[in-house]
Amino acid sequence: MPRAIWSGAISFGLVTVPVRLYSAVSRKSVRFNQLDSRTGARIKRRWVSALDGEEVDNDHLVRGYEITSGNYVTISDDELRSLDPEASRLIDIVEFVDLADIDPIMYDNAYFLEPDELAAKAYKVLVEALGRADKVAICRVVMRNKEYLGAVRSHDGVLVMSTMVYSDELNEVADLDGLEKLDAIEISDAEIAMAEQLIGTLSGEFDATVYTDGYRERVMEMIQRKADGEEVLVSEEAPSSSSSDVVDLMAALEASVAAAKQARGRHPSTSSDEKKGSGNSAAKSTAKKKKAS
Repeated sequence: MPRAIWSGAISFGLVTVPVRLYSAVSRKSVRFNQLDSRTGARIKRRWVSALDGEEVDNDHLVRGYEITSGNYVTISDDELRSLDPEASRLIDIVEFVDLADIDPIMYDNAYFLEPDELAAKAYKVLVEALGRADKVAICRVVMRNKEYLGAVRSHDGVLVMSTMVYSDELNEVADLDGLEKLDAIEISDAEIAMAEQLIGTLSGEFDATVYTDGYRERVMEMIQRKADGEEVLVSEEAPSSSSSDVVDLMAALEASVAAAKQARGRHPSTSSDEKKGSGNSAAKSTAKKKKAS
């Protein structure tokens, strides 16, 4: 059973709903340790002084904030603790907004909210009300001595809270120099129409289960083969397919549409009916061409 990482209550108006918080995502990546190639022993990290290279023990480590190059202001643990947000066990709902009003770039980590047994009815009422109103509850919550901005929404019959980044943590698009050139570029209606046709050809209903981390799977397969004593041969690196040559955009779009139509039937998210329909369309097109000739 998963362990709750936080417990408290959702608070809105005069209503409180006791809940427990569980991580909604378990990130999966292949983690390696650093080893000594001569002995196979694991490498340990040590803290050393940049001044004389001597190792520094934990008792002499302090936090420092660099204000100018090489000049630091040190802050003690007690000083930091005095600034901690007030401990709270509330997910304090501030307002309700439309889901479409939140830019997805602001979402960070997601958590499932599980109701306390005695609060199940109030929890379900909130789930249904949010779903019917198509609203998201903007909230504030303190976890691990840090205050988070969050969004609580209805998802498949449960409440999900996503922590969010603050607006001043978002990088400004205006800082990207390369985007200034876009204003001077002219595009035609035909190019847009062809791009829209390509989008339509590749459109479908999203099914997250058909997408997997191919790189992680290949790494784990290699690890298993080596663990089984198999010698793994590494092939030469393939030349990069990227090119700086200028291409005919219209021709590239037309070719992309044609290739997408052929590949659509092989896509994992394509249903058998769609595949049959694609095949029938191709057959009809061939028959028309023969009749015309």
